[in-house]
Amino acid sequence: MSTYGLVPLPVVVPLLGAALTLILTNRPRVQRSVSVLCLGVTLAVAVVLLVEAYRHGPVVVRVGGWPPPVGIVLVADQLAALMLVVSSAVTLCVLLYSIGQGRGETSESAPVSIYHPTYLVLTAGVTNAFLAGDLFNLFVGFEILLAASFVLITLGGTEVRIRTGSTYVLVSMLSSMIFLAALGLVYAATGTLNLAQLAGRLDALPDGVRLGLQLMLLLAFGIKAAVFPLSAWLPDSYPTAPAPVTAVFAGLLTKVGVYAIIRTETLLFPGGQVSDLLMVVAGLTMVVGILGAVAQSDMKRLFSFTLVSHIGYMIFGVALSSVAGLSGSIFYVVHHITVQTTLFLVAGLVEERAGSTDLRRLGGLARVAPLLAVLFFVPAMNLAGIPPFSGFLGKLGLLQAGLAAGGALPAVLVGAGTLTSLLTLYAASRVWNIAFWRSPRLATTHPTVKLPGLMVGATTALVLLGLALTLAAGPLFRVTADAATDLRQRSPYVRAVLPVEAR
Repeated sequence: MSTYGLVPLPVVVPLLGAALTLILTNRPRVQRSVSVLCLGVTLAVAVVLLVEAYRHGPVVVRVGGWPPPVGIVLVADQLAALMLVVSSAVTLCVLLYSIGQGRGETSESAPVSIYHPTYLVLTAGVTNAFLAGDLFNLFVGFEILLAASFVLITLGGTEVRIRTGSTYVLVSMLSSMIFLAALGLVYAATGTLNLAQLAGRLDALPDGVRLGLQLMLLLAFGIKAAVFPLSAWLPDSYPTAPAPVTAVFAGLLTKVGVYAIIRTETLLFPGGQVSDLLMVVAGLTMVVGILGAVAQSDMKRLFSFTLVSHIGYMIFGVALSSVAGLSGSIFYVVHHITVQTTLFLVAGLVEERAGSTDLRRLGGLARVAPLLAVLFFVPAMNLAGIPPFSGFLGKLGLLQAGLAAGGALPAVLVGAGTLTSLLTLYAASRVWNIAFWRSPRLATTHPTVKLPGLMVGATTALVLLGLALTLAAGPLFRVTADAATDLRQRSPYVRAVLPVEAR
């Protein structure tokens, strides 16, 4: 099979796997094997696509043979392929974690027959969003992953999950309606939704119309990415779901929104017309999010607020509109997907071991579960940006890009980013001191509790992946710099998708 034939597979394989696992509802062992095989194949294909995109440029498939902009186009450029690789690795590890957990939370959890098909559909939605070559297919990707997430976030049907899941559903539907309205306006103004064709046609619109369309898309994607002040829904929704669900939501779903912002701001709306607005939003997201984190007494809620806070770093890189800023933003997305997912898996292990993630009930975990302490400490320091971890390298790249941009507002954002990093270190240290270091509490003194090996193994794999990002930071920064250069130029993407006569 040619490389071009591989492009649809990250979407098709999980969807076929979802159908097959649904058929295998009475054979859970085979069902689990099929799920793991599907995500393993997806990861392997993503790696091949990344190598091909890095060496030869974007890989484009015209679904059904229809020429763009009439037909659906799937595009695997360096940015999309890199997102595919990291998302596939994370979803595979989380799936293994959930298999090790069994039914997750005994009687509260839904049957495995529901979980596996839904999880694979979620994966297909994420990969479709990354590969989408037109705005409507991007909308379809969002809707696929959101439909699956509605099931996963209410898994088990408990009262608290239904209540918080309802908020998540309403917010998601609101963002989808805004996105759909924006699609109608974009099509009315330009006659197309193909991203490559829009790159030329939007430039010809009056400035006011173009700005209105840009702000509507930013509003829709900002809700999905959980940027301030559109982030209040997240800390209440994510912590109530089962640990593997919370982990994959935290690692991926908001990053799909960030990816959409990066793609549209560089390809459709270059020139930084709303850069100042994005910088203000980025700064507020950083500071307000981390202030919320330091006030929490529950690990899951604390990590939910750090999730919101660190979205600000990614938006800062987009707002700079420079190659260095975009490169730093892409690098930080890759880092944050890995590390934030790991921390939520660790929180699940703490809950499995101690019966709670409430810091007021925890203590002495470093003594009774030393491996668990290590699994928390490494990604926590990575998130805080302690040298030489990838979190430090990503933040350093973004802050250097901010200083190089000059001006008062980027300098303020550099200060906000530094403050956020210090407060993240404070929040992580507080969790360490209370949950792991102080004298054991009642909730953590049960020596008979043994953590499932597959859960520990999957979490360890993600910790090692986070460390690998540090060791491979040089090559990874070369990939992100190349991706950022292509995003800024726009022409590699447009030339790969459209023939000259269709532009």
